Amino acid sequence: MIPRPDEHDENDHQEGSDPRAHERLFWRRLAHWGASRGPEWWVRYSPPVFGWAAAALVPKARRAVRRNLREIRGPASLRDDARDVLATFATYASCLAEVLSNDADGGPRAPNAVIHGGAFVRETMAIQRGIVIVTAHTAGWETVGPLLGRDYGLPMMLVMANERDGKAQSLQDGARKRSGLEITHVGSDPLASLPLLRHLRAGGVVALQLDRAVAGMRTRSVELLGRAGEVPEGPLRLAQLSGAPILPVFCARTGYRQYVIQAFAPRKLERRADDADLDQAAQYLATCMTTFLRAYPTQWFKFA
Repeated sequence: MIPRPDEHDENDHQEGSDPRAHERLFWRRLAHWGASRGPEWWVRYSPPVFGWAAAALVPKARRAVRRNLREIRGPASLRDDARDVLATFATYASCLAEVLSNDADGGPRAPNAVIHGGAFVRETMAIQRGIVIVTAHTAGWETVGPLLGRDYGLPMMLVMANERDGKAQSLQDGARKRSGLEITHVGSDPLASLPLLRHLRAGGVVALQLDRAVAGMRTRSVELLGRAGEVPEGPLRLAQLSGAPILPVFCARTGYRQYVIQAFAPRKLERRADDADLDQAAQYLATCMTTFLRAYPTQWFKFA
């Protein structure tokens, strides 16, 4: 199963069950304070330093990122590995700071983005059945929703699994929502949340992450990055039940508050879709993700 690509373990998300929860909340609050209260130059230039420090202080995460990079782009020299690992941590810290800066006194600052595949977005919108967006925990994934909402008028609901520390989760969720992104947290089965189907049937957009697979979640076997992997079945079932097309959309950070969004051709699943149809659609999504990650290998936040 694909592990969750960040610092949280979704198998143990109840508040109080993690002895380090207070530390996680402390560091999230510290990052929030600096991003929302610090001057613009601080938000722009300081995050990479903290990202590099995290790379040095958390060897387990550093090794995971190096493994990911080698899966994506193949083996490299020690120097290139070190450079790309540091770039990944720096980009993660910068993205986090830009999201948390939404709570600054002046309000959220809209980022800029170049959108590739805009025709696919318009094609999907024309179906008028809602949209199931699949994405991944890459740089700027929290920025995709507000940008698409701004440019295409798409009301997006982002589906996330619960973090172990509810207070730390609430702190970041508040900053996400102030940028115009609606958040809903679910357990192992996204289909258990009826608001998702209602949102789709009302013409809304539900976004889920392909690189999220928690304990108990149904998955589909695929080839991902040239090896055996899995993607969650939930997005496929949502599309099948609602009639909404699936639109793969991924995001990368190219500079300070600068992003590139890549949309791929949509796929539609009929209500009578069988296992073979679901497997074919799952593989298509995994292929889109592979294509994107190989174009932006240092943008995948998979630290577990």
